[in-house]
Amino acid sequence: MKKIIFSLSLLIIGVSIPVNGQLLKDARKLFGSKSGSYTEGEAAEGIKEALIKGTSESVNLVSLVDGYFGNAEIKIPFPEDARNVETTLRSMGFSKKADEAVRSLNRAAEDAAMEAKPIFVEAIKGMSIKDAIAIVKGEPNAATLYLQKTTTAGLSQKFKPVIQRSLEKVEATKYWNDAMGTYNKIPFVQKVNPDLAAYVTDKAIQGLFVMIAKEELKIRKDPLARTSEILKKVFGN
Repeated sequence: MKKIIFSLSLLIIGVSIPVNGQLLKDARKLFGSKSGSYTEGEAAEGIKEALIKGTSESVNLVSLVDGYFGNAEIKIPFPEDARNVETTLRSMGFSKKADEAVRSLNRAAEDAAMEAKPIFVEAIKGMSIKDAIAIVKGEPNAATLYLQKTTTAGLSQKFKPVIQRSLEKVEATKYWNDAMGTYNKIPFVQKVNPDLAAYVTDKAIQGLFVMIAKEELKIRKDPLARTSEILKKVFGN
């Protein structure tokens, strides 16, 4: 799948574009690709389809059980202003409560992650030919940055109510309240009560883009993709 994404993304280099000709010339100079006989619209749609598949794969990965919790890079920890809560609980023999709280936050993110798919699809379908070429010519995380710019606001708006429901669904609120209740009974500690929905929403989105960036970097480093007749025709066997 990654190979297909990379190849479709590069397909635009071989397209004959009557408009934006200078962009095409610049892209050809950069990649030295062969010329093909495909229209601007066909190439752009190919790139969009590839990006939709790529983001969908990332969403599918994080939405699995342990998609967040089992991945050290994106695992959601205690909120920053509650790290002393975790430390104190563990030092006093309440590690199980701390573990349950952390696991439940990640389960809520995994449960809500699928909501990202339609937001990514909408952003990708709205991509211009200029955006597509800029991504091909850009930095190793150009596509990720494009999606961050065009989808973060929508993801936050869409995610938060879903995260709130997911926190209840996976009993994260219960586990969190148990941990906080145990901590707040300890004499002389400073009480804390973070906004869990906002915190998990932010961390879930950050984690999703970490995965997308990793996918993009791998895709850009793998030039092999001669898996279809159209790609063989454009790039050679």
